[in-house]
Amino acid sequence: MEQMKEFISKYLTLVHMPNVRWEDIAEIIIISFLVYQIMVWIKNTRAWALLKGVCVIMMFILIAAFFHMTTILWIVENVLGLAVTAIIVVLQPELRRALESLGQKNIITTLLPFDTAKTVVGRFSDRTVNEIVKASFEMGKVKTGALIVIEQNVMLAEYERTGILVDAIVSSQLLINIFEHNTPLHDGAVIIKGDRVTSATCYLPLSDNMELSKELGTRHRAGVGISESTDALTVIVSEETGKVSIAYDGKLYRNVTAEALKIKLTELQNKQGEDKKYKLWKGRSKNEKDVDE
Repeated sequence: MEQMKEFISKYLTLVHMPNVRWEDIAEIIIISFLVYQIMVWIKNTRAWALLKGVCVIMMFILIAAFFHMTTILWIVENVLGLAVTAIIVVLQPELRRALESLGQKNIITTLLPFDTAKTVVGRFSDRTVNEIVKASFEMGKVKTGALIVIEQNVMLAEYERTGILVDAIVSSQLLINIFEHNTPLHDGAVIIKGDRVTSATCYLPLSDNMELSKELGTRHRAGVGISESTDALTVIVSEETGKVSIAYDGKLYRNVTAEALKIKLTELQNKQGEDKKYKLWKGRSKNEKDVDE
């Protein structure tokens, strides 16, 4: 018993309990959040495959260091700076999308109760929703390919400049005529801003997501590509099958129904009720999904 007391008194005096301040706790939470977000970003991009390759290289470097392979270690020391630059260049599209995604998140208004009771007009009218749905499925019946991009918060001016200015009220007849075969404006994408068709024959960035089905053509890859680069929603009508798909937030929802498309477009209207109350916490509402049910 005496020996145990001596052991406890000897070693417990060596234990030092740090003085934890609230700033330290906040710092731990912030670092944990950042590390988690970086891990999620790596898992959902090409950086995951790159990270596995880097781990393999690190294993060889450790083996070289253990066995004192001086030539390999000299090469690693001289190539390390160049390798970091190369990784940044390879991951440039993913880094850009990550920063754009961070900029699109309204963190302050998410945490603080700044919502007022004032009515806010939606991005576009119910008529525009109905006209887009009607045009999409009318074109699907006759297998007319279409690519309709609907702008949200991120401006699509750089993509509008690649096409031809239209600036007309959205209507199903206009959309059907634009994508009709052998017409001057049928090739490319239509961009809709609010209740107006701003441009047609626009060029969009193609997605390089390897998880997309190989049976998908350029039209679907362009729809997913613009949804990866911006917060726009894209309606895609397949020329081969006549099926309607939605690309949003880098994901492709295939074979949607007219009701599902209308519901999604209604969500994008961003309407708020007249008697909306203050809120302190807001609820939170593989890359390719079927929506047949």
